[in-house]
Amino acid sequence: MKRLSLYLLFAGAIPTFCHADVTTLPAEDRKALLEASRFHEVHSTKDLPPGVVVLCVDDKGRLADPGENWNATDAITDPTLPWKRLIWAAVGSDYYVVHYERGGIDHSFHILVAKLTKSDAKPRIVWHAVGHQLKDYAAFLEALRTEKLDDRLDYGH
Repeated sequence: MKRLSLYLLFAGAIPTFCHADVTTLPAEDRKALLEASRFHEVHSTKDLPPGVVVLCVDDKGRLADPGENWNATDAITDPTLPWKRLIWAAVGSDYYVVHYERGGIDHSFHILVAKLTKSDAKPRIVWHAVGHQLKDYAAFLEALRTEKLDDRLDYGH
């Protein structure tokens, strides 16, 4: 019984010691993202380069715009609807921050940061994390500053 109690104590304590949410965002990119004045929000996939949109689509290549119908749960009402929906995106010079949600049994909210320079043929994923729904870019910055986004696992985005 003592041994079981000890195991349970460690099982509960270890996650608190391992809490380090934003772990893989490079310092240079973090600095660029925190310069809020260089970013402006967009609310349509049409306002993003197709290569950036492709990084966020579902397995059938679809991403709904805000307000459009989509499959938010695993109870499929219309199989022609996408499984992902854009919430908002922000564009700042070479950076694209895309906040979208993924439906299904495990409804989740994602942030994807991509970089696309004029000399690049395709965008490069800089960073990806999950968290809660963020109202706008300012809320994203607050979540980034306060470590409210989790990038520790390779979440299917």
